[in-house]
Amino acid sequence: MNKITVLAEKNSVVQQFLTEIRNKEIQKDRLRFNRNIERIGELLAYELSKDMEYSVVDTETPLTTTKTKVLAEQPVVTAVLRAAIPLQRGVTNIFDNADSAFISAYRNYIDDTSFEVELSYVAVPPIQDRVLIFTDPMLATGKSVLLTLNSLLSKGEPKHTHIVAVVASREGLANLNANLKNVSFWIGAVDDTLNSHSYIVPGLGDAGDLAFGIKE
Repeated sequence: MNKITVLAEKNSVVQQFLTEIRNKEIQKDRLRFNRNIERIGELLAYELSKDMEYSVVDTETPLTTTKTKVLAEQPVVTAVLRAAIPLQRGVTNIFDNADSAFISAYRNYIDDTSFEVELSYVAVPPIQDRVLIFTDPMLATGKSVLLTLNSLLSKGEPKHTHIVAVVASREGLANLNANLKNVSFWIGAVDDTLNSHSYIVPGLGDAGDLAFGIKE
């Protein structure tokens, strides 16, 4: 059974960061928006780190040698371009020796309400039998996650996959949970609704545009 952790279900400072990234006035401060996404990534990565494997090592302090713990292996942290860059940065602030992977996925609209997700760029280090952390700030329908993960799995089978998102729709999270195995979900908040354009409501808008500017 897949594990689902939602930080907004408990009181923590993540509530402050989520409030600010949703607020349409505070969103105008691009530096703050990016930093808040990054900080949510750091908090999600910290929670995720509790499920990682650790090795015991001998560490010399100025006074003696003691037993300490370090990560048994470094993960691969994947970002879906471009929106996931601040979130990935937050995760790699915690896992600072991790390898990074980059995937470009976009919605190719057929009409106003239907679209297909297409990939245009994939750069991935070896993932066979490694821990994969997949970052995408907004999990709406879950289609792009399924497509990009299937693309990654053609290059190897991870030991375990962690999906990290700032906001997920209830529908998208249920879709991914039903179609993926050996996966853990680490979510900032879960929203109830998708609109006719498959945007999360209340959501926060287009995370990529807010972080980097409106695209043509």
